[in-house]
Amino acid sequence: MALSSEVDLERLNIEDYLSSDSIQEPPKKLQLKDLLDIAPTLTEAAGAIVDDSFTRCFKSNPPEPWNWNVYLFPLWCMGVVFRYGILFPLRVAILAVGWVIFFAAFLPVHFLASGHSKWRRYIERALVEMICGFFVTSWTGVVKYHGPRPSMRPHQVFVANHTSMIDFIILEQMSAFAVIMQKHPGWVGFIQTHILESVGCIWFNRTEAKDREIVARKLRQHVQGADTNPLLIFPEGTCVNNQYTVMFKKGAFELGCAVCPVAIKYNKIFVDAFWNSKKQSFTKHLVRLMTSWAVVCDVWYLEPQYLRPDETSIEFAERIRDMIAARAGLKKVPWDGYLKYFRPSSKLTERKQQIFAESVLQQLKK
Repeated sequence: MALSSEVDLERLNIEDYLSSDSIQEPPKKLQLKDLLDIAPTLTEAAGAIVDDSFTRCFKSNPPEPWNWNVYLFPLWCMGVVFRYGILFPLRVAILAVGWVIFFAAFLPVHFLASGHSKWRRYIERALVEMICGFFVTSWTGVVKYHGPRPSMRPHQVFVANHTSMIDFIILEQMSAFAVIMQKHPGWVGFIQTHILESVGCIWFNRTEAKDREIVARKLRQHVQGADTNPLLIFPEGTCVNNQYTVMFKKGAFELGCAVCPVAIKYNKIFVDAFWNSKKQSFTKHLVRLMTSWAVVCDVWYLEPQYLRPDETSIEFAERIRDMIAARAGLKKVPWDGYLKYFRPSSKLTERKQQIFAESVLQQLKK
């Protein structure tokens, strides 16, 4: 109720901008010129409704049903029984064994080898890669890696398009990364706090404005280290459905170091790997992956790029986004992914209102 009252107070009164002579009664009959005058506004409004490219970036498109006839339906039923009755319990057992092995090795190393920091970091990094490998195995992951394997060296940052939290798991099993990621609750938050921090991961909270300065300082410190794990950033800031790519945040491109693009493309032949975090918990997302036939994807490590002398950080980010979109076959859209969580800024809406008000005033003054 308070919000509507604030909007009413801020609403412009058109009578304040026009003289009394210019305000006339509307014509009784709608004329053709009147329709032509409002055509641009109607076209823009209709286009926003029909072609909502922002919403399409965060929609999971279910596969078309193929079990529609009498001889395919029994095969589909047999597949459901096999996936849920045999594959799923087997995959859960594999993942459980992986966690037992991981904790049996990780806990003693983490708490008892505090005096040998370099040796401890090496073992912890190998164990994190191992448990990520168990996760990929539990999905029957078929991952093809293209390009040179990432190496540990200073002054570099890896950036990738973002479809799900499993992006990190798929990349981590190949080479241990220190990732910057949204802090999550539940068992995922426990893993972040107590396990992934051992590889130098950095967490943030979207609702805390002060976190941005702290995270930016940690990022600069991390890329300067010679013995730190490669830094991985998902500059979109949210999960996109692997058909589109939204605007990249410029923070990763202001660190003054080499930017190594990583393109990830999932094949939807068996399962859609997109995680809609607003509608589905990560546990349910994992269950969906573990009850599918397989998770198939390609990962491309592209050539490192550097900021050009005549290039801004925003232009640099767009150039990297072009490379990733071209390699993974993604469609670029000019949207900020944070609009998925927050309302558009008042400046953006006021600008649209101002443009519309100016067009109306010009018509009324004729």
